[in-house]
Amino acid sequence: MSSFRYTHAIVCRIPESYKTNAVGISTAVDLAMAKKQHETYVATLREIGLDVIELPADENHPDCVFVEDVAVVCNGSALLTRPGHDSRKKEVEYMRSILQNELELPLIEISDERATLDGGDVLFTGKEFFVGLSGRTNQAGACALASAFPEFPCTPIKVEKSLHLKSVLTMAGPDVICVGSSPEAKDILKRIEREATFRYQTLTVPDIIAANVVFANGYLLHRSTDEYPASAKVFEEKLSHWTLKPLCLSEMEKANGALTCLSILIRKTRHLKNIM
Repeated sequence: MSSFRYTHAIVCRIPESYKTNAVGISTAVDLAMAKKQHETYVATLREIGLDVIELPADENHPDCVFVEDVAVVCNGSALLTRPGHDSRKKEVEYMRSILQNELELPLIEISDERATLDGGDVLFTGKEFFVGLSGRTNQAGACALASAFPEFPCTPIKVEKSLHLKSVLTMAGPDVICVGSSPEAKDILKRIEREATFRYQTLTVPDIIAANVVFANGYLLHRSTDEYPASAKVFEEKLSHWTLKPLCLSEMEKANGALTCLSILIRKTRHLKNIM
């Protein structure tokens, strides 16, 4: 389980501009509730043993809370992405300074200006990468990921409808892929099973959004019974050997956000201070 052991997490607070200007807002956002849900998420990361680096909200970047998209950290190195939406490209600059100056991680840059890559399209199983070819990530971006981490197989997977690959499936434990029950999710899973270098077990949940989970340090963060009772029941019945941490995330979901979107998880030995 060493691939899912982490020491640190990077998160970013929610700006006021999120309420009206975040990309993909589908309905009115309760900003106070969004901040409360995010605070609970951050507190949960601390509860599971992570040293959390909490970045201040950036009003110029309404989507800054979704830090996952701007960097991929693996094996002690950080790949700075090239986000597929123009409004998010400058978020990478601030993340560069945090990863380099605070975490002292070696940085990898994407030199191909044609490339687009969102972290939400990058699924690391602990053994190999799958990268979604979506509206936010293209083939050049997938090639950049493969070049950044040549020690791992890297397989592109077409994502036609959902925002990201991890909108439909994530890792729910060592060698366990959690996947939604939608036709698209099933099709993507079949492609992964066909192309994978290694074999995996699967856990299917009825709600596609609930398939986005965070597994870290023997804990599983998943969507709550209040929001997705049928999927929560699956986690309780099938994954009771892990410590379950149910969370509400309704206000982030309104901008296509999910649990993995809100953090970058890192394994490092040196203690770090929070950025306030």
